[in-house]
Amino acid sequence: MNNTPNTISIKSIYADFKAITKAGLAISVVFSSIAGFMLGIPDFHSLDWMVLLKLAVGGYCMVGASNAYNQVIEKDLDALMDRTKNRPVPAGRMSPNLALVIASILTVIGLVLLYTINPKTAMFGAISIFLYTSIYTPLKTMTSLSVFVGAFPGAIPFMLGWVAATGDFGIEAGTLFLIQFFWQFPHFWAIGWFLYEDYEKAGFFMLPTGKKDKGTALQIILYTVWLIIASLLPALGYTGRLFITPIASVFVFLLGLWMLYYSVRLYKLRSAKAARTLMLVSVSYITLLQLIYIFDKILR
Repeated sequence: MNNTPNTISIKSIYADFKAITKAGLAISVVFSSIAGFMLGIPDFHSLDWMVLLKLAVGGYCMVGASNAYNQVIEKDLDALMDRTKNRPVPAGRMSPNLALVIASILTVIGLVLLYTINPKTAMFGAISIFLYTSIYTPLKTMTSLSVFVGAFPGAIPFMLGWVAATGDFGIEAGTLFLIQFFWQFPHFWAIGWFLYEDYEKAGFFMLPTGKKDKGTALQIILYTVWLIIASLLPALGYTGRLFITPIASVFVFLLGLWMLYYSVRLYKLRSAKAARTLMLVSVSYITLLQLIYIFDKILR
């Protein structure tokens, strides 16, 4: 019986840490970085597991720090939304000061780990935190352009892995950035659509027209088309060491058509259910795309 309070407190601390760093999101972002790293190394025999570990832990720390800063800044707004009111800070389980300390510690650990890989990796990690917390977060209550700004830090992880593997930012890293940049729009606008009423409570502007209308749905379709084009660039032979075979290109194209189908479906139905489905499809899309790129490199 004496151990029960300790057990409960350890469990609750762990749960709050997962919540303040948004563990699910952070892990998916780390996966993008690992995918970029796998594409950047010359071959899989030269894989440095220590560098990969530093990238994974450092990447988690940087994303976790961004999310923690965000939750401190938006604590009063988070309290207004059903989706976020039970987060540690707005719910009162964690003080804003403690959340700031956690965010600061994670920032330092993350930057140090990424710097030991190479300075450029640390620089892009720092840029990501700055853009997310200092520009994207305040803009969310001002303009729908916040999604455009947020797409920059959101697109860095895939590219960050390549920079960690090569120490270089060139056409290859730029292409990986472009793919994840265009992906952000259908993904976040789908979220903004099915959570529209909840976001409205906090005064967040997420949709490009400000409404769940044909204009927003059409822009989702257009950015999905841009995403498909960007994802096929490595097949054309103009993206340096980053390239995919014709067979992989077919799979990438079919994957893009799958996402486009659900974008068009949202345009036709304009329902919260269709938007939620598109969001889930978009999450699967980016993971499957990265896996196709990696397996294509392994098999050729």
